[in-house]
Amino acid sequence: MVEVPFEAPFSLSDTLKSGQLFHWEELTLDGIAGYAGCIGDSGPCWIAQPEPGQVLSLAGQDDIVRRYFGLDQSLAEIHRTFPENDPVLRAAIAYCPGIRVARQPVWECLATFITSSLKQVIHIRAISMTLRERYGEVHELAGRRFYAYPDPAAFASAGEASLRKCALGYRAKSLALAGEAVASGRVDLEAIEAESDPVAARAALMELHGVGEKIANCALLFSCGQWGAFPIDVWIERILREHYRKRLKGAKLQAWAERYFGCHAGYAQQYLFHFARKTL
Repeated sequence: MVEVPFEAPFSLSDTLKSGQLFHWEELTLDGIAGYAGCIGDSGPCWIAQPEPGQVLSLAGQDDIVRRYFGLDQSLAEIHRTFPENDPVLRAAIAYCPGIRVARQPVWECLATFITSSLKQVIHIRAISMTLRERYGEVHELAGRRFYAYPDPAAFASAGEASLRKCALGYRAKSLALAGEAVASGRVDLEAIEAESDPVAARAALMELHGVGEKIANCALLFSCGQWGAFPIDVWIERILREHYRKRLKGAKLQAWAERYFGCHAGYAQQYLFHFARKTL
């Protein structure tokens, strides 16, 4: 095991429970309680936080874990970009100061949020685990099986009918078509990840069947490093309406939030999202 360098604060527990990640499993190694999960098509990584100021990973995984969990970022610098004198955001940060925005593999993140539409976290996790077990590559760590997220071709080959058996419902069609589009090269996720213009990147993602503005923004924020992306769901719309007195809808509300919260609006979204789900 090795220590992973980071600038406090960081809460592994809050980050794993913040609605970004759905497949990490508890795993104790050498008497240290932690979590394990596959990142992309690699074997399982392991991370533990025995105390607030310490993060551990397996040797050779520290750089992967550090990037994936956003530990290569300075929260102090991010907070300096937020609007001043915002008591709501300040309260949200105080409630969950250690949340980080993860940097997931693009396909894994996009496909997961395609399957998340109108689902609660517990259901999204169940679907993710089912898809991994049926179509993903299996790996082992400490005698346990962990499954990588299936690649686009796996879903394209499976087709809508088979995917419906994974409790996807109408989302099965979207996942199958997205897999086909990416596997065939019609949609280039590497180019989208490298795109510096968030408007262009969002538009490219929305060419996929079943990908609207909210799912596209989740992919931009949680995988493409577009920290200004601001996904809006019912929780965020509620807090913007009730605490910021915003009656805007759709694209207008999106534009206001990204402008108001600034270049790291996505971080503000995560604080507000977790705060709203746990306290409202």
